[in-house]
Amino acid sequence: MRILFLVLVAANVAFFAWAHYIAPQEAAADPSPLARQIEPAKLKIISAKDLPPAPAKPAPVAAPAAPPPVAAKCMEWGSFTLADAPLAEKRLEALSLGTRLAHRQTEETAGWWVYIPPQTNRAAAIKKAVELKGLGVEDYFIVQEAGANRWALSLGVFRAEDAAQARLAALRKQGVRSAQVGARETVVPKIWLQVKNVDPALEAKLKDVAQQIEGSELRSCP
Repeated sequence: MRILFLVLVAANVAFFAWAHYIAPQEAAADPSPLARQIEPAKLKIISAKDLPPAPAKPAPVAAPAAPPPVAAKCMEWGSFTLADAPLAEKRLEALSLGTRLAHRQTEETAGWWVYIPPQTNRAAAIKKAVELKGLGVEDYFIVQEAGANRWALSLGVFRAEDAAQARLAALRKQGVRSAQVGARETVVPKIWLQVKNVDPALEAKLKDVAQQIEGSELRSCP
């Protein structure tokens, strides 16, 4: 019993010595927390309304507006006689217009025509027509109605004299010497070749084609 008592006394002495001289101080213990505060007397509590206003957010930058779409339009080229229209349409084949190409027929009062004066009879008129074909002239017809112009050969009718003169100049280059320009009031059917959905690039190409036929006009559809 005495030995057990001595063991307990020795254990208590050893724990006391460890706790006071060997074990480190706890990190959480702070003997002087107030000494390390930065001027605590100047600290104060303020309300939310006393806070400075937050910096304004920058206004959103508007995205650049997209360019407006290029408006497509309808244009027509003419006017052509019933005989000339197929030849003019052939000039447009390279543009591959497909269903965008349409025809509009009108009646125009022609005040001028290019013609070869009346021949003595039908046989003479046919002979003159053969000469025209030999020169490469395909657009003509023989006037057969009774009157002062019977057996004349018409080479085109026009609303304006300058268009008739342009046609005559073209015939002169082909070697036609007997044709002339004269006044003639008559109503003739004409064809306009209409092209739909024309953008600026196609319009430029149409202008180039239109210049190939003197006296023709390229304009917006009515």
